[in-house]
Amino acid sequence: MIKVGIIGSTGYAGGELVRILTGHKNAEIVWYGSRSYIDEKYADVYRNMFQIVDAVCMDDNMEELASQVDAIFTATPQGLCASLVNEDILSKTKIIDLSADFRLKDVSVYEEWYKIGHKAPQFIEEAVYGLCEVNREDVKKARLVANPGCYTTCSILTAYPLAKEGLIDMDTLIIDAKSGTSGAGRGAKLPNLYCEVNENIKAYGVATHRHTPEIEEQLGYASGEKVVLNFTPHLVPMNRGILATEYAKLKKDVTWDEVKAVYDKYYAAERFVRVLDKDVCPETKWVEGSNYVDIGFKIDPRTNRIIMMGAIDNLVKGAAGQAVQNMNLMFGKKESEGLELVPMFP
Repeated sequence: MIKVGIIGSTGYAGGELVRILTGHKNAEIVWYGSRSYIDEKYADVYRNMFQIVDAVCMDDNMEELASQVDAIFTATPQGLCASLVNEDILSKTKIIDLSADFRLKDVSVYEEWYKIGHKAPQFIEEAVYGLCEVNREDVKKARLVANPGCYTTCSILTAYPLAKEGLIDMDTLIIDAKSGTSGAGRGAKLPNLYCEVNENIKAYGVATHRHTPEIEEQLGYASGEKVVLNFTPHLVPMNRGILATEYAKLKKDVTWDEVKAVYDKYYAAERFVRVLDKDVCPETKWVEGSNYVDIGFKIDPRTNRIIMMGAIDNLVKGAAGQAVQNMNLMFGKKESEGLELVPMFP
C-alpha cells in the first residue's frame, strides 16, 4: 500500500483527494492535514465521509509527515509547499503539489504573476510538470511533481496536438474559459456568495490571470516557439466544470478528418481524453465527477480559423484526479487506478 498524507485535506481539492483515494485499492490515507480544523473529526468537516473516514485533522508538519508516508499531496495556497519542502523531506517521500509553486520554470515569472517570493527555487528545475498525457515518462521518475492548474489542464490539452504539429498560428491563439465556483476554493469570499454568483456570469482576471504564463510556457514547449496569448476566464453559477473555447488561425487548409487524425495521433491511446465525433461539442455535464477531458473542434473556412473546445471537471482532472493519476505513475501502479469514475448525470 502507498501510505499517503494530505496537507490541505479540507479544501475542495483536498476533499476530492480524500473521496478518490478512499476508493483506491493501492493507497491508504494516514494523515488528514488541515490548519483550520486541527483535532476536529474529518467527517464533521465533510459529512459525506460519516462512517467512511474515522480520523481527526492534523497540522501541516511536513517534516513529521515525511517520515510516515510514501507520498504527500499539498492541496494548499501558493507559497506554502515551497516554504515547507527541503532536501531531507524529498529524500524520504514523494511530493505532488497542487499549487503553482513548481509549475513555472522561471522564478521571476512566478514572482511577477503570483506576487510572492519563491521560498525553494532550488527545486524548480527538478520538479516535473504533471500533465500525464504529455510528461508521463518524466513523472514516473519524479520525486516532486507540480500538478497543473485546472484552467491550464483544459486549455493545454485542447490545443496541444495542433500546436505540436504546427497546424495553428500560435500568435493568433485566444482562449476563452468558464469555470464553476469551486475553482475559487472553499474560503469565504464576497464575490463567491450565492447572491453574487447566482443568475450571473462575469469575466475576471482579464489579461492578468495567473494561469496565463503556465499555458504559454507549456504550449511554447509543444510548438517550439515563444507563445503569448490572450486568456480570459469567466465565473459561471455551477459547482463544477470548466469549458475552454479556443480560437486560432490555421496555417494550411485541412479537413475535419485530417485534424481528427492529429488528435488521434496523441490521444487515441489515452484513457482519459475523449475526442468527440464530428459536430459534437463538449459539455461540462458529461464529464462531471470524472477524470475525463472531452475535446471537440470545428473548422471555420470563412475565417480560416479553427475553434477548439475542451471540458473537464475542475476538481478531478483539473486537480485531485490528475494528482492521483500522477501518484499512480510515480509508484508504478495502473495509471487509472482509483479513477475509473463514470461521469455523474444529472
